[in-house]
Amino acid sequence: MAKKELKTIAIIPARGNSKRLPNKNIKLLGGVPLLVHSINYAKQHDFIEAVYVSTDSEVIKKMALANDALVIDRPHELSGDLEPTVTALKHVIETVAYSVENVVLLQPTNPLRPKYLLTEAFQIFNEKACESLFTVSRNHQKLGTINKTIFKPYNYKIGQRSQDLEPLYFENGLLYITKSKYILENEIVTKKAYPLIVNHPFASVDIDTQNDFEYAEFLLGTSTSSV
Repeated sequence: MAKKELKTIAIIPARGNSKRLPNKNIKLLGGVPLLVHSINYAKQHDFIEAVYVSTDSEVIKKMALANDALVIDRPHELSGDLEPTVTALKHVIETVAYSVENVVLLQPTNPLRPKYLLTEAFQIFNEKACESLFTVSRNHQKLGTINKTIFKPYNYKIGQRSQDLEPLYFENGLLYITKSKYILENEIVTKKAYPLIVNHPFASVDIDTQNDFEYAEFLLGTSTSSV
C-alpha cells in the first residue's frame, strides 16, 4: 500500500549535546526555550501539516511533545558532533508513515525570524518551482586572508570604499525549504537552490556561544517585530 502523502512538514533537528554552549537548545530566550521558538514559528503557518523534532535527548523530547510537536528519536550513530544535518532530515523522512513532498528546516539555533519570512519564502518556492530555497544576507565587510603574517585582501583592494565592494552573501540559517527527494539524495541546498536575500537584524543571529545568546537577548529586547 502506498504511503499517504503529507505535502509539507517542518523538521527541527535538536541534539541534546552541545559543547560550546551546554544545553543550548533548551536555553530560555525571552522566557521561551530556543527549541520552542522554532516549534511556535512553524505552527503559525497553515501550509505546514506536521512539525517534527529530531532528537537524541529525552529532555528535548518531552519539551517538544509538551509543545504539540511530533518527535522522531534520532539514533546515536546520527547524533555525533560531525554528523551533517541532512542525515537527521533524511532519517525523519524515512521514518514517518507518510510520503513527504517538501521539508522546511528550522534550526533551533536561529530562534528569531521575521514574522512573514516563511510565508514569503514558501510562495517563492512554489511560484518558481524550486528544488530548494535558503536564506542569505549580504556581507559588507572587507575580507582577506593571512599567510605568514601577510594580509591579502579577498573581496576588495586596499583603499577601496566599503560601499564599492562586490556584493558577497552569507548563508544565515534562518530557514531552508527543500523537496524531500533531494534530501534523500543527501542535499539540503541543491545546485539550483534559490537564494532568498534577507535584510533584517535577526539574520545575524546564529547561537553557538554565550556571546551569540546574549546578542539574541539584546535583539529580542529591542525589536518591535513579532517573532
